[in-house]
Amino acid sequence: MDITPPVAADRQLIQGYGDGGFRVSGTRHLGPVLVLPRQTMAWSVHAINTLTADDLAPIRDAEETVGVLLLGCGAGGALIDPALRAEVREWGVVIEAMGTGAACRTYNVLLSEDRDVAAALIPIE
Repeated sequence: MDITPPVAADRQLIQGYGDGGFRVSGTRHLGPVLVLPRQTMAWSVHAINTLTADDLAPIRDAEETVGVLLLGCGAGGALIDPALRAEVREWGVVIEAMGTGAACRTYNVLLSEDRDVAAALIPIE
């Protein structure tokens, strides 16, 4: 039984994670990635505790509207600096931090609902 949520063909669906990377819409990406509905790109952040607004600039500057940013923090969740949350909120983006597996699954569900979602994902080592 296929449990993949239905999404438009031009959307970036997270199909798998593990072994230091992700499979998004048929393409394997090693290391951290930013996944937006129509594009996936390498991301230079390897630890959530060093995260800055500059690290999230591609979300702010994206041509696509992002209302929810899911942070996949690795094996577990993390606390996000309230000042960083506030700055990103000024962009119109709400940050939700969780384990990477949960972030991947949540992204796919929100994408299937045609929500303005993106994911910033650190691989599970």
